[in-house]
Amino acid sequence: MSAPEPIALVGMDVRFPGAEGKDAFFDLLMSSGDGIGPVPPDRWPAEEFTRERGDAARMNTSEGGFLADISSFDNAFFGVSPAEAAQLDPQQRRLLQSTWCALEDSGRDPGAMAGSRTGVYVGVMGNEWAQLHLTDYPNITAQAASGNGYYMTANRLSYQFDFTGPSQAVDTACSSSLVALHTACGALRLGECDTAVAAGVNIILVPTSHLFYAQAGLSAPDGRCKPFSADADGIGRSEGVAVLVLRRLSDALAEDAPIYAVVRGSAVNHDGRSNGLTAPNRWAQERVLAETYRRAGVDPHEVGFIEGHGTGTLLGDMIEVRALGAHYGGRTSPCAFGSVKGNVGHCEGAAGLAGVAKAALALRRRVVPPSRYAESQNPELNLEAAGLRLLRAPQRLAGDTVAAVSSFGLGGTNAHALLQSAPATRRRGSRPAPGADRAVGVFTVSADSAEGLRRNLGEMADWVQRSGERPARLAWTSNRVKAGLRHRFAAAAPDRHRLSASLRAAANGERPTGRRSARGPRVGMLFSGQGAQYPGMAHRLYETCPPYREALDEADAHLHPHLGRSVRAALADGGDDVHHTTLTQPALFAVEYAMAAALVRTGMRPAWLIGHSIGEYAAACVAEALSLPDACRLVAARARLIGSLPGGAMLNVSAGPDVLDGIAENDAHVDVAAVNTPRSGVLSGDPEALRGHAADLAAAGIGHRWLEVSHAFHSAHTDPVLEEFGRIADEVVPARPSIPIYSTLLGRRLDEDKLDGAYWRDQIRSTVRFADAAEAALETDPTHLVEAGPRPVLTGLFRRIRPGLEAAPLSPCPGPGSDGTEFAEVVAALYTDGAAVAPEELAPPRERRTVRLLPYAFATDRRFPVADDYRPAFDGPVQSTATAPRRTGPGPAEPSPPATPSVPETGAHAGPAPRDAEIAELMADAGGYAADGIDPDALLFEDLGFDSIVLARVLGEVERRWPHLSPLPVEDILANAASLRTLSEYMQGRLDGPRTGAGD
Repeated sequence: MSAPEPIALVGMDVRFPGAEGKDAFFDLLMSSGDGIGPVPPDRWPAEEFTRERGDAARMNTSEGGFLADISSFDNAFFGVSPAEAAQLDPQQRRLLQSTWCALEDSGRDPGAMAGSRTGVYVGVMGNEWAQLHLTDYPNITAQAASGNGYYMTANRLSYQFDFTGPSQAVDTACSSSLVALHTACGALRLGECDTAVAAGVNIILVPTSHLFYAQAGLSAPDGRCKPFSADADGIGRSEGVAVLVLRRLSDALAEDAPIYAVVRGSAVNHDGRSNGLTAPNRWAQERVLAETYRRAGVDPHEVGFIEGHGTGTLLGDMIEVRALGAHYGGRTSPCAFGSVKGNVGHCEGAAGLAGVAKAALALRRRVVPPSRYAESQNPELNLEAAGLRLLRAPQRLAGDTVAAVSSFGLGGTNAHALLQSAPATRRRGSRPAPGADRAVGVFTVSADSAEGLRRNLGEMADWVQRSGERPARLAWTSNRVKAGLRHRFAAAAPDRHRLSASLRAAANGERPTGRRSARGPRVGMLFSGQGAQYPGMAHRLYETCPPYREALDEADAHLHPHLGRSVRAALADGGDDVHHTTLTQPALFAVEYAMAAALVRTGMRPAWLIGHSIGEYAAACVAEALSLPDACRLVAARARLIGSLPGGAMLNVSAGPDVLDGIAENDAHVDVAAVNTPRSGVLSGDPEALRGHAADLAAAGIGHRWLEVSHAFHSAHTDPVLEEFGRIADEVVPARPSIPIYSTLLGRRLDEDKLDGAYWRDQIRSTVRFADAAEAALETDPTHLVEAGPRPVLTGLFRRIRPGLEAAPLSPCPGPGSDGTEFAEVVAALYTDGAAVAPEELAPPRERRTVRLLPYAFATDRRFPVADDYRPAFDGPVQSTATAPRRTGPGPAEPSPPATPSVPETGAHAGPAPRDAEIAELMADAGGYAADGIDPDALLFEDLGFDSIVLARVLGEVERRWPHLSPLPVEDILANAASLRTLSEYMQGRLDGPRTGAGD
């Protein structure tokens, strides 16, 4: 029999007593500590059950393993209304949050997995919430069924995350979660799902099982399991949540996913008719071990350590050791052995996965934690003869290791699994590619609310500072895992210190955060003209931005045959020849094209483009009106021809077109080269003539500045080359722009105009009508202006054209002082403001390695009922009639007395009824919100957690109070009212129309 395909454990989130999270869990194990403590006061009054009572309701312990806080639940994050959240079993609440964290830990965005073939398998053996909640008969609602029931632990996850694979709750008592893992692995191998969530959960709300264990003589007086110890005296019950994310190993390796460990094989069986339904059976345990090893193709002598069931009962420990001895007794060296129950107690429905989590973390970190209580090993077990050894100290693991995990159910269902070290991948022992250390990524953080974003930013700021991971890998992982929620922030990640400072500033409100909207930003992209160049322009960007580097290299390859030299090399040299036209224009084009192409590659979709003079070529190329080879050919020809002309000069003048035109009309040696704003432009022509005009302008108090150019562009000086350039340009066949272009030749948006040879010929000679084109572009109300150029020039012109312009100016390269991080900051700003960008494109291939990030920090200040809120009085014997449940948490509000219907008389309006406030009150009451706590534009289903059942109840109340609105079909509401505001508008619309209801 061939071994089954291994299953990779790629994600994990665990919550155990004294250990919130996998790192805290492993620290607890390594320190040989425990998380056992007193019964919390919100569960039951422990003193009532430990004193002498005179009835059966007495237990021998007031201790156990309890999670720190089970009343908090971030319901708004999952779109669950407060009313429904109050009905949810706390096990469902905790599973929702831990599943999100485990999926993030696997390197995937949970929100992006909606609709995926993901299976859910939840081990659960208790539903104590139902014992409390479903006896509250007066307050049973339609949500009570979905909030309770074993089946809903899995179904809730599948529904909430929109998973379409199998969804099963598994109850085999103490072995439930390991059986869930076994089932999940089988489903993956059969192709029933592509990803599987295997989980286990246990929340203790009532003393029932404590009483059972006490009456059966199985309860440890101090509430602590002492597995395989001479001091073992019973079971200590505990809580826990464990969620694992599984994938086929071949799929995980193909994506280079991080892997904790690999499940080699597993098996499940039952005791059959043995020596008692609840008694363990040695022979059945031997058989399930043998079947596991057979399926996995593993010899027991290959196993490096065993995570035992180990409840700490004398009989259970003895039988387990003998069953293991049948397979391990012949070893030349004993096998390391222990049980996590000594640290966190018996987590019942989560117990099996507690052992798997311990084993997987040990394999990943290559060290097995010591076994608590190993110092007092029970000699009666004769562990040496069984080939076993309790670890008194951590044991290092060398290389590839196999671990075994057992979990045996109270009713006879036994499970065993073999885990193995993750296989070596290309992520280990590799060296960064040249330049990878300088690549600057964008780190993204998102949340469901502004408050949630601040919370996560603060925690992430601290964590990033401590992290030992490479910043580029942190950024790339965050783009894949942490970028999908509505409220968001991003920052460049040149190093961990600067990244942490940016995150901290945003958390403190010192840097703006943003949110995704349906419309998104409207970005105008600007392309600078001649005069923006400088030696070595944008060279740091070449070092830090792979998409820019690739695009510049591509442009350089197309320019080189025409120029006979490399633009890229010239920029790297930093020589002053960049100011000569023959190099200036090709260099500007290459830099601007590469910058814009890199931005487009990151997902930025400009609303429009505008280019100043030579900048129009880059704009046309980005808009796909010119191919890159054609654009390079034209730019090189333009530069060569103009460079062959006699020298000229250009003068920037702080005056409007009337002054500029007046000078040009009276001097044949000078032309108006550009009108940049209503109060500034450029004169071009003969240097001597311009010097005379400069003196006149100075005398008149008009500001002016010489441009650093070698020729007189856009003047009569260019006439000698127009015919030859026109012939070259006529050979190019333009396409229709895929992005709108505002032409600075025509001073307006290009419509049916063609960017043909005549256009490009005229563009050399004619005035640059930048002010007119910019005014037309501003009519689109852009939110951002991104200047693709070596320094910001045109963004300043836009602000002078439109003082008070709110569009944010962004520059990927701010000038000679650039440190190469600014491009990443532009992408970060666009992401923060809601643009659908893909910052992961900034990562070089070598840095595209998923690392594990800090899990999402959920809100902990939203409290919902636990046991104390429904607890019966304990003044008498347990079998006595309980008092009515009392509510102290934010559960469903008591129904308010029905309001007297306010019905307008026939044909008359007594005012708008129902008023917006009345509708809001009804909806708030139905959802458990504060009356003023609903955003009128919040979506009823996605944001507020309503469903058709709740909506039908609200509509029924509306029809009762305002019968003239009847009928109100739910189907109509679903089609016409997505939010509270649109619901009110819909009802008002019905009121304003003809009525034939009860008031007529």
